[in-house]
Amino acid sequence: MSNIWPRLLSGWLLATVLLTCSMLTAEQIPVRNLEGTLHGFLVLSTLEGKTLAAGDLTQVLHGDRVTMRLVFHFQDGSIDDETTVFTQNHAFRFISDHHVQKGPSFPHPMDVTIDGSSGQVVVKYRDDGKEKQLKDHVDLPADLANGLLPVLLQNLKPGAPETKVSYLAATPKPRLVNLAISSRGESPFSAAGLRYKATQYVLKTEIGGVAGLVAPLIGKEPKDIHIWILGGI
Repeated sequence: MSNIWPRLLSGWLLATVLLTCSMLTAEQIPVRNLEGTLHGFLVLSTLEGKTLAAGDLTQVLHGDRVTMRLVFHFQDGSIDDETTVFTQNHAFRFISDHHVQKGPSFPHPMDVTIDGSSGQVVVKYRDDGKEKQLKDHVDLPADLANGLLPVLLQNLKPGAPETKVSYLAATPKPRLVNLAISSRGESPFSAAGLRYKATQYVLKTEIGGVAGLVAPLIGKEPKDIHIWILGGI
């Protein structure tokens, strides 16, 4: 038994080091294109073209501070509502995020509020039919990307090597992970009879630590996210 504990301790120390190194590789994205005031109307559909939800995107500018709200109203009555505040002074900097998902389209409804200045995270969720609330303090990194992914992707240099940003996942307990972003080149698509090309990005979730090592073994490894950005920067 005396030889087991040193090996266990070494394993935990190694996992801690790996997690720390993973977090240190993340970076803030420089501002290459300033965001402005806008009001857009979106449609969320399946790959087969079936409409799922109608969206409403607004952005309001106050100096270098941007308040962005994206709301999707689903045909089954579900709502996905996210309001993100950030600054765009040389590099994008997260300020706050409030994300609500509820309705039949979301088997695990959630209401998550993140305060970038205080590090306070509030998660409201349902467990066994009961409303619950979890409050936690998280040391949030400067490159936190919650609510900012489309904006950040539009500011990556074409052909840039893999970029990593931090993301706070609520499961429901808040957990910091890395998103590794890589470009897969351009892909053609058509809309209203016209042909376009969009840059395809793949986002891989890096959990890190012991959880990251165990996730693939138990089938809990997060799936890759694919995002296409129209036009070049």
